[in-house]
Amino acid sequence: MKIAIQKISKEELIKLNVFSWPIWECEISEFPWTYSEKESCFILDGKVEVKTEFETVIIEEGDFVVFPKGLNCTWTVKKSIRKHYSFG
Repeated sequence: MKIAIQKISKEELIKLNVFSWPIWECEISEFPWTYSEKESCFILDGKVEVKTEFETVIIEEGDFVVFPKGLNCTWTVKKSIRKHYSFG
């Protein structure tokens, strides 16, 4: 299971309706997480390291990220994070 990270244009974000998705925020912290559904998100601010049994990725402002359903990981928030997110 891989985390997909990409940079997409503002036009593509608008087409996906990303700016109407809810916003989630988190301060500097570390916690385990399991994705019971696929999550797509767009990082507005911050930086996080996400570690899985397969990879460790850095996610930061401007990244569009897709976490697959069933993924087990540990989040280490390096800089307070704000993101738009959508499940399913």
